[in-house]
Amino acid sequence: MNEEIPAATVRVFIALAPPDDAKEELERELSPAYDAYPRMRWNRIEDWHITLAFLGELPVTAVPLLRPPLAELAATRRPVELALRGGGHFDERVLWSGIGGDLEGLHLLAADVRSVVRQCGIDFEDRPLRPHLTLARSGRDDPSCVVKAAAALGAFTGRSWHSERLHLVGSNFGRGPGPIRYRDVEAWDFGGGAVRA
Repeated sequence: MNEEIPAATVRVFIALAPPDDAKEELERELSPAYDAYPRMRWNRIEDWHITLAFLGELPVTAVPLLRPPLAELAATRRPVELALRGGGHFDERVLWSGIGGDLEGLHLLAADVRSVVRQCGIDFEDRPLRPHLTLARSGRDDPSCVVKAAAALGAFTGRSWHSERLHLVGSNFGRGPGPIRYRDVEAWDFGGGAVRA
């Protein structure tokens, strides 16, 4: 009998996701880069997100502890108005789009999310928030493509949008070959209401 054994841990983060039309607007802007740099490892548009807190590898038993306080936090918060703006890179290896709009509100939300996580007794590396949307990683043979793609995004200004939900996301990072894939464990509308994955 060949049963799949459930993983004892899951890689988890808490994030916002731009609405589909905002992502599609950026995807159109990236179209020339997709053609020019096909060897870059492009993230799937459905996986684009703005990380508020990266928790790393957690025991699966820790995930249920996060649900009630994150639901309560989302229920008491108003949406944050944001926009996708410009582009840049980390170490000539990671291409990203910047975030504009209510950055003060975004930082306050991230601080509250991180406070909730700590109150749940979950230890994580509390790195400074650098709001961005990761788009691609360079191939080892040509890091210059990331720099060129970032320069091409420099003047991009996407439309404004309101964050709709707070997402608790799990990934399959390190769970075998192939690209990283993300899935909502659960998401909560701002102003109340859970959205089951």
